[in-house]
Amino acid sequence: MQIVIWVLQGLLAAVFIFAGYGKLTGSKMHKENFIKWELPQWFRVFTGIIEFGSAIMLIVGFWNDMWAVYGAIVLILVSIGGIFTHIRIRDSWRATMPIFSLGVIALLLFFLIIYSVG
Repeated sequence: MQIVIWVLQGLLAAVFIFAGYGKLTGSKMHKENFIKWELPQWFRVFTGIIEFGSAIMLIVGFWNDMWAVYGAIVLILVSIGGIFTHIRIRDSWRATMPIFSLGVIALLLFFLIIYSVG
């Protein structure tokens, strides 16, 4: 079970390091998405900090399980916010699927860690 946890942790950490970095550095795609979602650019930066920070929590979680739990919780909340953003602008299911999938993976990771620790 520990290998599954590490794989999910690593996957989420990698995805959100790149996503957070892209938002923080103001990549064209992220700027355009936040315009499409009718969200201010400062919120893009804020979201990037949260995503990057949660990825760091997941990395620290390789040595301390509770950090991975905290990182997973933050990513679950980020995913819920992302899903509601897509619903709010009536985006397609195809556009919503990536953040939905990442949220499900974060939720699975959360429960796997809690189950293995407790």
